[in-house]
Amino acid sequence: MAESPSLLFALLLSLVAAGTLPSSSLATRAFYVFGDSLVDNGNNNYLATTARADQPPYGIDTPSHRPTGRFSNAKNVPDIVSEYLGAEPTLPYLSPHLDGEKLLVGANFASAGIGILNDTGFQFANIIRINKQLHYFQQYQGRLRSLIGAERTKKLVNEALVLITLGGNDFVNNYYLVPYSARSREFSLPDYIRYLMSEYKKILMRLYDLGSRQVLVTGVGPLGCVPAILATRSRTGACDLEMQRVPDMYNPQLVQLMSELNSHYGADVFVAVNAFKMHMDFISDPAAYGFVTSKVACCGQGPHNGLGLCTVLSNLCPDRNLYAFWDAYHPTEKANRIIVSQFMTGSNEYMNPMNLSTILAMGART
Repeated sequence: MAESPSLLFALLLSLVAAGTLPSSSLATRAFYVFGDSLVDNGNNNYLATTARADQPPYGIDTPSHRPTGRFSNAKNVPDIVSEYLGAEPTLPYLSPHLDGEKLLVGANFASAGIGILNDTGFQFANIIRINKQLHYFQQYQGRLRSLIGAERTKKLVNEALVLITLGGNDFVNNYYLVPYSARSREFSLPDYIRYLMSEYKKILMRLYDLGSRQVLVTGVGPLGCVPAILATRSRTGACDLEMQRVPDMYNPQLVQLMSELNSHYGADVFVAVNAFKMHMDFISDPAAYGFVTSKVACCGQGPHNGLGLCTVLSNLCPDRNLYAFWDAYHPTEKANRIIVSQFMTGSNEYMNPMNLSTILAMGART
């Protein structure tokens, strides 16, 4: 009689624990995701918050045509990265299905609405702020140790790929949320960005302390060009210059921070992902990438379909492959695939100091 998958998995675990089978037999490379709605794959479904993507037409282009908690018509960036890793998508950390062998694939700790700062996204109430995400990562490692032991857990975490996407909400849902917001009264924009850097440094150092050694850190995208900002701040349909100041000032400082941390640790732990350039490629020339527009969201209402939430009552484009933006802030799956292709093969202009293909090749050699 054939062995059940669970019994076979238990046998594999026992062989790994005994040292007679390499841990790579259980997982090619774990993948951990931290951040906001650009990378959340369903954690907020388990929370009492308004920052959720659990209603149609979200997920319309998934095999089930049903929402999955991703702010997309189908797959988001972490899903597509998982494809390149040759792995199944990571499960949300709050999912009851994240257990047993699924833990070895990794976990997604991201939560829509959060930022670098704890007061970012306060209007969404129950969201998993970044310090809580890091606490969950520590908790996850405890669960992993009970499954495969301390030594194997350390190896799995050290060799894992990590993606962290933060920063956009600290501007959209904090500094610029309302005119004369508390943070904009407290800080000039340059001082606010310096403050964010000081806080982000603590987060990245905490990730290192928790064992992360290969971390992709995405910069802020072209905030002034997303449909929500075009709808509320642009009279001509041109990108809003004030909001475009943010990536111009923020991203170089983030790259500098990562360079300093890499020097401190004596290794290329942190890789800067130039999300601004990746987005601006298809925003500046949508036709070159097969899009009919980068100014109008597929799902929404009002000017540029950029006002309010994407709901069953919203305008909905018939072909998502023709639109760069799915909703007021988030790219379509097709745009996400273009972005991840630059993760893989982009030059130093996109991925600094190395792209993901190089990281994976280095991992294979070691």
